Amino acid sequence: MIDTILKEIKPKMKAAIENFKLELSRIRTGRANPSILDGVTAIYYGAKTSIKELASITVPEPNQIVVKPWDRSSLNDIETAIRNSNLGISPINDGQQIRLILPPMTEERRREIATTVKKLGEETKVSLRNVRREAWDKVQAAEKAGQATEDDRRWAEEELNKQVTEFNSEVDLLIAEKEQDVMKI
Repeated sequence: MIDTILKEIKPKMKAAIENFKLELSRIRTGRANPSILDGVTAIYYGAKTSIKELASITVPEPNQIVVKPWDRSSLNDIETAIRNSNLGISPINDGQQIRLILPPMTEERRREIATTVKKLGEETKVSLRNVRREAWDKVQAAEKAGQATEDDRRWAEEELNKQVTEFNSEVDLLIAEKEQDVMKI
């Protein structure tokens, strides 16, 4: 019973880490990265479609992203989607493709982004603790129901704490890497 509970939490914790990595990939670091367009969708023939499905996205220069649609008729839809996406980047439409010029980040903006990274990391740690709490509640319920002994409960508590510590250290490492990347000029 206890083994099952402990096996259930690992995928949930890994999912929280993967979500955190996805959020980090969307944060701009000063260099052009096509992943900042991951969450942007355009209305294409009446359906919301991600820009990655509508166009090729390349990075010809460190501060520039080029979006070249497979179908030129979608060019204006993609441009509108980028304008409305809160990326803070103005698209330049030349009739063939869209250029996104990323302005250099100021020191103040870099510090704001580093603070955002820390906040996202803390939110991830909270979700890890919530997963641990749910598992701990199940362990205690199993002990009360007579499905586990006191020794099993103690062992489960140690294992839960060990897993949370392990995943928290991974979050801390990801935060440090992203902060270093953001603060690099």
